Amino acid sequence: MTTMTPTRLLCLSAWLLVASPALAAPTLSGARIDDLRGLERRLGQSEFSAVRERALGQAERLAGGNASDRWARALYLQLAASAEARLDDPLAAAGHLAEARGIRGVEGVQMDRWLRQEAGLRLRGGQPERARALLGDWFQRHGGSADDRWLMARLLADSGEWSPAARWVNRALAADDDPSEAHAELAATVLQRAGDDSGALALIERRLEEADGDAETWRRAAALAQRLGDPGRAAAIWEAGWRRGVLSGAEDLQQRIRLHLAGGTPARAAELLVKALEAQVLPDDLDHRRLLAQAWQAARAHDRALSAWRDVAERSGAGDDWLRLGQLAVGWGEWDVAGEALAKARDLGESEAEEWLSSLPGQASVESGDSEKGGPTG
Repeated sequence: MTTMTPTRLLCLSAWLLVASPALAAPTLSGARIDDLRGLERRLGQSEFSAVRERALGQAERLAGGNASDRWARALYLQLAASAEARLDDPLAAAGHLAEARGIRGVEGVQMDRWLRQEAGLRLRGGQPERARALLGDWFQRHGGSADDRWLMARLLADSGEWSPAARWVNRALAADDDPSEAHAELAATVLQRAGDDSGALALIERRLEEADGDAETWRRAAALAQRLGDPGRAAAIWEAGWRRGVLSGAEDLQQRIRLHLAGGTPARAAELLVKALEAQVLPDDLDHRRLLAQAWQAARAHDRALSAWRDVAERSGAGDDWLRLGQLAVGWGEWDVAGEALAKARDLGESEAEEWLSSLPGQASVESGDSEKGGPTG
């Protein structure tokens, strides 16, 4: 999150003392300038409390004076703000800058500089709503740097205003085509929450090359691709993360298999699952055997799919699994398998199996293993 640092406040003090004639600042006496410069030097020597007391005392003494006094008072308040910021009291610093901004005769350019600094200090002091209001006012007159735009996006995001935050993210990206990791993460989150999953995914994918050790970034990219209805892209992202070693372990392997199954490469899913079961990386249980059967079926590997579904039915002893095997066998014209499976499904109480059995080629052909094709397709 971007805030105005004490160092930047201090540097601005030096700028004020040599302000250009274009600002038409009132003339200060040599003694006044020497005093201001002396306080600035003492800031550099970490005499923060002393500077604050001296600057505030001078500002109070100059209240109600002429134009030169008012300008000097504003500068003392600015120095007091610098000291307060270094003493880790950002709200006190912000208050001094707000007071300086309100002094009659301070030029608009300088008022806006202090307003921008005050916004950063309000944010640092836990007043994000006030900071956002100040920054919004400042943006009405300034285009702002990329950091300024990122800050506005952050403030809106922190308030849950995702659509306005997304607009500021896009403005920031227009000025910053290589955002930092923190800014890229903010942008992806904002765009995703605002409903722009495609924009969020594009940002995350750009950073995958730099996210070798960050498994969550890879998982998030794959999840976004799935949400966009592109399971093939999700599978490719996951596969790349796996090959780099970023994704690993049983859970990631299961997701790798499922993404291949959903992403149009079911044979690859089946092959990976077979290896995992053989190596005992994944438990050889009914759920994984069912997943294997689904993968071979999706790959239209007839023999392997029928064998896998038979294994599932035998393990589960469930009528609906035998019914599924029978329906699949009918669709592929495997009458012997169909007749056997449907008969077992019927015997286990699956009423639908009787209708499927009656639609098979003649019982004689089923019993003799006649290979005539026909019957309903599953």
